Amino acid sequence: MHDALETAIGGLVEGSVFALVAIGFALVFRVTGTVNLAQGAFVVLGALTTYSFEQTLHWPLPLAVLGALGVAAVVGALLAIAVLAPGLRRLPPSGMVMLTSGLLTVFEGAALLVWGSQPYQLPPFSGYHPVAFAGLLVPTQSFWDLGITAVVVALLWYVLQRTTFGRALRACAENPAAATLMGIDVARVRVLSYTAACVLGALSGIAIGPIVSLQFDGGRFFTVYGFISVAIGGLGSFAGALLGGLGLGLVQQLGAFYVSSIFATTLAIAILIVVLVFRPSGLFGRGARREDNRTGGAHAGALGARFDPRIVRAAAIAAPVVILLLPLVLPDGALSSLVIAGIVFIAVMGLDVLMGFAGQVSLGHAAFVAIGGYVAAIAAVRFHVPPLLGALLALVVSLACAAVLAGLTVRLRGHYMALATLAFGLLVDSLAVGLGDWTGGPSGLTGIPHVAFGAFAIDGQRANYYLVWAVAIVAFVLLANLLRSDFGRALRAIRTDQTAALALGIDVPRYKLYAFLISAACASIAGSLYAYYFQFISPEMVSTPRSLEFVTMLVIGGEGTLAGPLLGVLLLVLLPNAVQALQQAKTLFAGLILVGGLLLLPSGILGAIAGLLRRAPARDDAAVPARGAAT
Repeated sequence: MHDALETAIGGLVEGSVFALVAIGFALVFRVTGTVNLAQGAFVVLGALTTYSFEQTLHWPLPLAVLGALGVAAVVGALLAIAVLAPGLRRLPPSGMVMLTSGLLTVFEGAALLVWGSQPYQLPPFSGYHPVAFAGLLVPTQSFWDLGITAVVVALLWYVLQRTTFGRALRACAENPAAATLMGIDVARVRVLSYTAACVLGALSGIAIGPIVSLQFDGGRFFTVYGFISVAIGGLGSFAGALLGGLGLGLVQQLGAFYVSSIFATTLAIAILIVVLVFRPSGLFGRGARREDNRTGGAHAGALGARFDPRIVRAAAIAAPVVILLLPLVLPDGALSSLVIAGIVFIAVMGLDVLMGFAGQVSLGHAAFVAIGGYVAAIAAVRFHVPPLLGALLALVVSLACAAVLAGLTVRLRGHYMALATLAFGLLVDSLAVGLGDWTGGPSGLTGIPHVAFGAFAIDGQRANYYLVWAVAIVAFVLLANLLRSDFGRALRAIRTDQTAALALGIDVPRYKLYAFLISAACASIAGSLYAYYFQFISPEMVSTPRSLEFVTMLVIGGEGTLAGPLLGVLLLVLLPNAVQALQQAKTLFAGLILVGGLLLLPSGILGAIAGLLRRAPARDDAAVPARGAAT
């Protein structure tokens, strides 16, 4: 009984930190309608800057805490002005989810360069001796964490209910247009609310820093659990965020105590998926904001790229020839990079069908790569199934999972859809680690054979190159023809205006299901090729961060183009390998590209090239009458 009570207290302490992060989520969402996936980054920023000030510079703890909160406030304000404000003007809510995930990646890359990859832990504020109470031993840091949360909640209530800023914030949350007419500077309120959320994140990092070790990529954990807390409680509800965080902490600790830490995580994510599917606004939420129903906006309007048919025909002839000849001139090292690029291109093409053409944002695409890879690998290693049959089995399993997920999430739009797919990806991550007897757990699964056709095994770099790119070309041709048909036109109509598409008689749920299945099929094939090529697969190779990389490649290359993702894939796969100096900064590089691409190149590299080619003849035509007039 004592053990259970101490575990419950530990759950409340952990939940109080989740609650602080979740309140930051709720604050930003209420004022901007944005799900800020960068919130967890400020948890790590708060803990690591406090550590640097206190342990490295030997500042007193109170001064180190104030310094860390000041750093978080400055960084948060700068991001709000330079990134968040332009993003809100140009991107739909789903695009803002991708933008904030890019900010999280930028922070991870910057933190890796500043603090390295080693973990850091703050000393407890009041020493290491626990307090004995009614036969229980409670660490003193627990009182600090619970007290900080209580003070923050009380202060937040006072600010919202008793101050002019609180009334302005609530007015902006209810109706930004009306708030502007009443003389409220909405942009300023948004900057201040985002800054306050960043400070809350830093404060939660300072509170949890003496309990757990934190490193450069620890923000992703707190983003996930803070998001689960606020999604369960209600995206715009402070009370829901508080209760959701405390409840999640209890479930997490009691589940780990009575079952195992791995399945406790699975349980938490499963609860999130159920809430998102059946009550997207959360248990205490008030329903979706009007803006949540946007699916396109300026970002969608810039999608796609149109080229002169002569250029398209020339590219269609030249590309296969170049692909065919490259192995004759490149060394094995370069071919290996191109094999990986080809596998990733197959996966990102599927994502383009779902996001670029159907307008359904997915942050869990890597989950289907994982399913494809693990099922093919388990079939080969555990049951000695031939590789081609194993890949087919993996495809069937992936399609079945995609059909179930699509059926559950068909009513969701915008960032709710993005978050449901993110939760699905996290669930697959958890199962990949937890089902160790089948998957090999964190160490991964080894001994996977290469693809073989009878007695001929595809085991060299050149053979793998031709296999992967043959599959990529076949997939590209099939998808290009499919997307030029009525099916493709229906997907574009759904992306442009789902309500209008319904009015035109398009069966929107059915087409969205088909797009989801095609996307999952491409990812599954890529996953199987991935496992067979490396003869090894582990959770790290196909985890949720890979989904964000796929989105980055798609956005940078050009959504809705099918060929554009190839440019994004080549840029992000080949460039860091070619330039060794970028290896350490690879994460920072990918994050900056995603953020910059979303803000500056909404139609991607391919769209920008198409735009330049279209404008070039127009300038020439305009110059002719000008020269004639001068004559």
